Amino acid sequence: MLAERTDDARWGSKVIQRLSADLRAEFPDSRGFSPRNLIYMRSFARAWPGLTEIAQQAVAQLPWGHITVLLDKLSDQELRDWYAGQTATHGWTRGTLEHHIKTTAHLRFGEAPTNFDRILAPGASELAQQMTKDPYVFDFLRIEPGHAERELEQALVERIIETLGELGSGFSFVGRQVPFDVDGDEFFVDLLFFHVEQLRYVVVELKVGKFKPEYAGQLGFYVELVEDHLRRPAHASTVGLLLCTDKNDRVVRYALAGSNQPIAIASYDLLPPAEQAVLPSEAELQRALDDR
Repeated sequence: MLAERTDDARWGSKVIQRLSADLRAEFPDSRGFSPRNLIYMRSFARAWPGLTEIAQQAVAQLPWGHITVLLDKLSDQELRDWYAGQTATHGWTRGTLEHHIKTTAHLRFGEAPTNFDRILAPGASELAQQMTKDPYVFDFLRIEPGHAERELEQALVERIIETLGELGSGFSFVGRQVPFDVDGDEFFVDLLFFHVEQLRYVVVELKVGKFKPEYAGQLGFYVELVEDHLRRPAHASTVGLLLCTDKNDRVVRYALAGSNQPIAIASYDLLPPAEQAVLPSEAELQRALDDR
C-alpha cells in the first residue's frame, strides 16, 4: 500500500515521516518503523511484488539486514535473486554477502580453467568446478605490491576466516607448509584444505607472478602425494588449485591438457574489479615517472 500510495502524486513528500510517527505511537513496543526502514520496506515490495510468490523465493529465508544489502548494493533484479539464492544456500553472513557483491562473485564463481571434466567422472567434475573462482579476490589482505609467496601465504593464514569465506562454503583449513616424506626427500604443500561437503582434499599452491607450465606439474605432484598419504576410501578425489598473479589462458589450456591430475588454475587480486578500474595502468605510471 505504501508503494502504491507514494507513487500517487497526491501524497506529499512527508507521508513516510508521518506514517513512521503514527506507527511508532500505535506500536510503542515494536521496532523497525523508522522512516529509513519504511523506505526499505517500500523498496522490498517493489523488488519482490506478490506475497504468495515471495514465500517461495530465496529472499524469504534471509534476515532483514541481508535484504537491505541487496536493495542498497544492487539494482538489477536478476542479480538480487542470484545473490539471495547463494546466500540462502550457503548461509553467508551479511559481511560475506557484501564482500561477494563488491567483488562481482556472479562473474567469478565456477570460472577457473580446469581439467576436471577430463579427469573426474561426470557429476563429480561439475561439483568440483563449482568450488572454483577466477579470479579470487583477497581484498582483506594488507600486503604491499611486490610481496613474496611466503608473505601471501602467511597473510592468508592470519586472516583464515576471511580466506575461507572467499574460497567458498564447505572449505576447512588443514594446514600450512604440510610436510610429506618420500624416501627421505621432504616436500611441503603451501596450503591444504578439506571440503567437508564434497569430502575431498584441496591442495592450494601460491605463485607470485605469471603462470608457468611447470607449475601445473608441481601441483599435480602434490595432489598425488595427498592422494597416496591422506585420502581415505570414503573421500572423493583430491583436487589441486594453483593461484597466481597473472596467466596466459592459452598457456593454461595447454598445461591442463598435459596434466593427469585434476587441477584448476586461477589468478588472484588484492583489489576488487571496481577499484582496480580506477587505478592507473603500469604504462600510465611509467609515463608519469618519465615526465618528472
